[in-house]
Amino acid sequence: MQPPTFDTAQKTLRQSTCLVTGGGGFIGSHIVDLLLQTGCKVRVLDNFSTGFEHNLAHVAGHPDFTLIRGDCSDPATVDSTVQGVDYIFHEAAMASVPRSIREPQLCNAWCTTSTVNLLSAAQKHAVRRLVLASTSAAYGNSPFVAKRESDPVDPLSPYAAAKLAAEQYCRAFTTGQGVETVILRYFNVFGPRQDPKSEYSAVIPRFVSMILSGDSPIIYGDGQQSRDFVYVGDVARANLQAAAHPGIAGQVFNIGRGASTTLLQLLDTLTAILGRTIEPIHQAARIGDVRESLADITQARQQLGFAPETTVGQGLRTSIEYYQQTV
Repeated sequence: MQPPTFDTAQKTLRQSTCLVTGGGGFIGSHIVDLLLQTGCKVRVLDNFSTGFEHNLAHVAGHPDFTLIRGDCSDPATVDSTVQGVDYIFHEAAMASVPRSIREPQLCNAWCTTSTVNLLSAAQKHAVRRLVLASTSAAYGNSPFVAKRESDPVDPLSPYAAAKLAAEQYCRAFTTGQGVETVILRYFNVFGPRQDPKSEYSAVIPRFVSMILSGDSPIIYGDGQQSRDFVYVGDVARANLQAAAHPGIAGQVFNIGRGASTTLLQLLDTLTAILGRTIEPIHQAARIGDVRESLADITQARQQLGFAPETTVGQGLRTSIEYYQQTV
């Protein structure tokens, strides 16, 4: 069977009712945009512990958009929210390795308990499919250069462990209870709306915001650690394709660009775009950080029809334009 094009995925989802947990967050809000553009009715469930209402301000008056303030770790809230939903895009989580080390119980509640609640409600209310946002952190410091879905997992933080537990619950509900799930292991997602001010901010918004403010960006370690940076618009499309494509329930897919960039190379690209000299400050490497991260996206290409369209340079330019308006 040929994988669907993105247009085919949109036709499958059109006029369905979709729930996006964590829809006020960085990735979730982009999924919300794409679903509304597709012609879906969209509910967002968010406690706004890390997301922002301004990420959804532009869709607040949309007739097919509903915002529900609540926590996915509360089963009653989840049960009432899932009634009448066709597809769930589960983005709500504690997406921070340092915070997960400091608050492992809360990380478990936000990443694992929330998933169990959603799976139980999905079974009860006959949801067609749940798409879980998981993480490349599952692979840890794998000896393989390009991470494949079949590689052994090696979580180095409570965050990675909690996400893996959520994955296992998805597989168990698919196998034992007939709840269709698809797991997407995100690599380093970047783009507009990624919070640069958070203590736990990802590397690109942190670098860009510091540079635009005239400060020197901080590199933890030698700067040779590498990441597979993938633009948020490509990730949003992958979610819709994961929800729409038949015959893939219970599977795991890497979502990245399939190309690695070191942090020093990232700074070189920012230097070229901004036309200024950037001298980073080096600090000690952080506990739980992965040294190398590169996605093998063969399975996503073949089975989802996933094809990342945005280069790192293009995505950085779009991100810089966004942060220039917010810094």
